[in-house]
Amino acid sequence: MNNYPKLHNATWPGLVGKGPDSEPPISFDDMLKMTASADVDGAKFDGVDLGLMDPHISIDGSDDDIKRLADKVSGYGLEIGSLVAPIWGNPAMGTAAERAQFVEMVRKACHFGQRLRELGVRPGGVVRIDSSSSPQDWDADPAGNTKLIAQTFREACDVAADYGEKLAAEGEICWGGMQSWRTMIDTLEAVDRPNMGFQADMSHTLLYTMGYNREQDRILPENYDWQDRAVLTDALKTLTAALRPWTIDFHVAQNDGTVFGSGSHDKTGRHCQALDPNGKLDVANDAGYWLRDENGVLTKAFRHICWDGCMFPNAVMTNPQTWNDILATMLKVRDLHGWRE
Repeated sequence: MNNYPKLHNATWPGLVGKGPDSEPPISFDDMLKMTASADVDGAKFDGVDLGLMDPHISIDGSDDDIKRLADKVSGYGLEIGSLVAPIWGNPAMGTAAERAQFVEMVRKACHFGQRLRELGVRPGGVVRIDSSSSPQDWDADPAGNTKLIAQTFREACDVAADYGEKLAAEGEICWGGMQSWRTMIDTLEAVDRPNMGFQADMSHTLLYTMGYNREQDRILPENYDWQDRAVLTDALKTLTAALRPWTIDFHVAQNDGTVFGSGSHDKTGRHCQALDPNGKLDVANDAGYWLRDENGVLTKAFRHICWDGCMFPNAVMTNPQTWNDILATMLKVRDLHGWRE
């Protein structure tokens, strides 16, 4: 049986979309417990990807706090992979002070990453970022704002390099300069740093093919019939051929072809449950367009993959069957597109 890529669960769905105008957050400890408890015929999750955000994890935690974090996660038999830097509120195309704070948040996240590697609990992974800017604000000056975002990202990359970290920009329709596959590539090319790459989420990138927030970059035809699988396959091949060379982090996810937002999170691609009958993706098959090259050869571009299930209702997230279904889906992806070491 394949044992790579390692299978991770994300902890930040316990926070994203939760809050005062939504449901209460789910604690970090509960996210760890539910991840560690999932079991499919003896198979388990290998690790977690972490959002460095309150109330789960304080980005201002001391080295002793980081050691306690490492001990807590490893105590569940889990490793740590990719980290999310809490850059929101500091737009990458904002004022000089905002952009400086963006870079400082990345620096703090990279320190976390370096220490966790040194402690032996984090064998790999990236630090995830986005532009923290709306598509509407970006549209006011696309060329100028892309230039500003790229400048901020370059500064963040230079800081990350000092810690031995790579940065991955998450392609999501709610972020300016990243709201379509073409704007994402334009931004990545403008950054031009060897430690800058793309974080592909199957839910978000499906919305790329539909032209949400950037109609001129639509790949699927307007009023596309979802029963015509061949057209979707061609669209996914076009999308992944363009972005796969940049991809250094990967989220397995499902999407029903709609957008959704709750709590403090802007509208973005709806993450569906793994077995949602309305899901538009054949998750195990379609993950292969990201994990294999155009000739079907495994890229092995990352050594773990992660499930991202943001903005599920708490009743869904606290149901053990939810996590077993997710783990079973992840295992199918690895069976089809993994390898053994």
